[in-house]
Amino acid sequence: MTINLANFQLNTIKSLLESMDEPCREIVLKSPTGSGKTIILTHFMDEYIKGHAKTVFVWLTPGKGNLEEQSKAKMDKYIHNARTKLLADVMTSGFSENGCCFINWEKLTKKGNNALKDSERTNFLEWIDKAFNNGITFKIIIDESHQNFTEKSDAIIQLFKTDKIIRCSATPVLSKTAKLIEVSEEDVIAEGLIKKLLVINENFPQTIDTENQTYYLLEKAYSKQQELRSLFLQRGLDINPLIVIQLPNNSDSLCETVEKWFESKGVTVEAETLAIWLSGRHENVDGISNNNTQSVAVIMKQAVATGWDCPRAHILVKLRENMDETFEVQTIGRIRRMPEAKHYENDLLDSCYLYTFDGKFTQSVKASLGKSALEAKTLFLKNEHKAFTLTKQQRTMITDLRDPRKALTAIAQYIKKEFTLTGNKKENKTRLESKGFEFSENIVRYTLSGSVVVFSELSEKDKLNAIKITEPISTTTHGREYHNRVGRIGLEIGMPYNYMNTIIGKLFGEKFNYREKLLTLAPRELYAFVINNFDYLRRVCREAMAVQLSQLSLTFDMVSEKPFTIPQSTLFTYDLQSKVQTISEKNVYGEYLMSVEPRSSSEKKFEKFCETCSAIDWIYKNGDKGDEYFSIVYLDNANRQKLFYPDYIVSVKGEIWIMETKGGFDKTGTSEDIDIFSPKKFDVLKAYLIKYGLKGGFVRYDKQSEELCICTDNYNEDIHSDNWRILRDIFK
Repeated sequence: MTINLANFQLNTIKSLLESMDEPCREIVLKSPTGSGKTIILTHFMDEYIKGHAKTVFVWLTPGKGNLEEQSKAKMDKYIHNARTKLLADVMTSGFSENGCCFINWEKLTKKGNNALKDSERTNFLEWIDKAFNNGITFKIIIDESHQNFTEKSDAIIQLFKTDKIIRCSATPVLSKTAKLIEVSEEDVIAEGLIKKLLVINENFPQTIDTENQTYYLLEKAYSKQQELRSLFLQRGLDINPLIVIQLPNNSDSLCETVEKWFESKGVTVEAETLAIWLSGRHENVDGISNNNTQSVAVIMKQAVATGWDCPRAHILVKLRENMDETFEVQTIGRIRRMPEAKHYENDLLDSCYLYTFDGKFTQSVKASLGKSALEAKTLFLKNEHKAFTLTKQQRTMITDLRDPRKALTAIAQYIKKEFTLTGNKKENKTRLESKGFEFSENIVRYTLSGSVVVFSELSEKDKLNAIKITEPISTTTHGREYHNRVGRIGLEIGMPYNYMNTIIGKLFGEKFNYREKLLTLAPRELYAFVINNFDYLRRVCREAMAVQLSQLSLTFDMVSEKPFTIPQSTLFTYDLQSKVQTISEKNVYGEYLMSVEPRSSSEKKFEKFCETCSAIDWIYKNGDKGDEYFSIVYLDNANRQKLFYPDYIVSVKGEIWIMETKGGFDKTGTSEDIDIFSPKKFDVLKAYLIKYGLKGGFVRYDKQSEELCICTDNYNEDIHSDNWRILRDIFK
């Protein structure tokens, strides 16, 4: 089975591969629950093995949940011809070159286990020694590394004499010497794999008067479950959101109380609508992870936090006390996955919900999740804005597949422009050589010679002599390295190996026909060119995806247009701890607080400006994803249609302005905008404004003048140019 990896997954694989070439022994992969950590690691192992012979990965998991079997099954599913084994397979036939072994470390460390004892079979230690004698090197992956890792577990690792250990967890324990690779929660949310927000105690009043706190929480949770179920059914989706009720230990009476309350709603174990997952009691748990399973709620204790994957879980009622921080974060992670690994463009369905009276737990969750865990309430649109309308654009090509032909065109044009290349292949070679590209039929590597005091200092490194090492190219010996390099270049732009290999061949190889060919290298020369110039090629391919290319511009006949009206209600999230809790008078929604979160620094500054600017009639904060929000279509250089959601729609003295806020400029005038697609977005916004006779632009904060500035005509990165004007001078 093939799977389209998300951009953040491709980037993480790339970072892992790069870290394997660095001197650090330990690599820590911090990845949120639901980010596809196992998929990332299985593809990483596959890519690494392609370029490194006689390597075996040993994947160690904690004892609960049969995680080693689950991980092996995923690799078998997603990696063609994967050479995977469990401990029992190793005990039978040993370690296989370029294979992956999935082992539950507690089967090796637990008292009474005979896996390491002498027996009729060759024991585990002898199989490791045989692997060493065959020239095999081991690389270690420790899954859920925060759980139950002991001295005995470490002793197992020492047996493999490895130079690389990758520790993986959503909540890892970090050491100063480890290389940290962190998957951004924002990136995972943007891909739709996990829910956008954790909503805490939605619509709770300031004062709660109740005779039974447990009943109060269950009532709130069940009402939310019914609301979500109805929304799914309205969309034709048979998805039954699950409530997870987490009990304290030693709480048999509380379990009876919860069961009694659900029975009053007709939700019972006998009707298979209530599940129990407690020690010694498992009822209606088979198939509980299926989206359309009948069970409305499951009563659990600690099992909710260890190896349990149920994407339809939307709601957590937390009745448990005194957990440590790591356990809390792992618990919340179980309700953050999306049922179908995508967002539904609806705030209610794209959020998960926590109901609890445990204030300590709530504060810890906020500290861990930050702006992903907020108070919330429903706001309604003011009557005077209900008739407002614009035209929004939507994609006509809804696909995440990259077009290799467009990527080829973009890379060819970028390299020609960047290095001033022509149609003369011999001259192109000379020009590329002058820019640092290596041309040789041999593999060229460099090392350093000399003495230094502090090697980490650049000035000390400069004193060393560079030594050039060459070895004859062999398509047999270096073929594995070539394929590995091509695959890793492809990772830079989200392009599968086979497409990337064709792109490289058409640009540089003599055996591929292409009218924009840059070089004509023989096969051996091409192998050497890719291996020797690997870092150069990665950089230029990555940069080529972000440049402006006129022939890839979008025309209006390539998009679908529909009417846009401001949503009648919104799930409003805010920071209750903020000192500023004043209501915005200019916002289109009633009771909109200035403590709104999440917001970027630029967005906060812009909203404060609008609130105090007399020229502004009203302001609407657009969503960043979803069919109900205002969007404009643009193209990337792989010919994918992408949606741009401008941040704000503003009425200025009766005129409609569409505004996008971006990262600002520091005190030296250097741009702090991290969006490489800003120029493309500006162009499509300007074209839209011209077509519909509206106004607008990009707003950025200038730290030198301490002013918000706006660009409306020609976009550039020079804050000192006349294209950037002070916003308050425009809105007088």
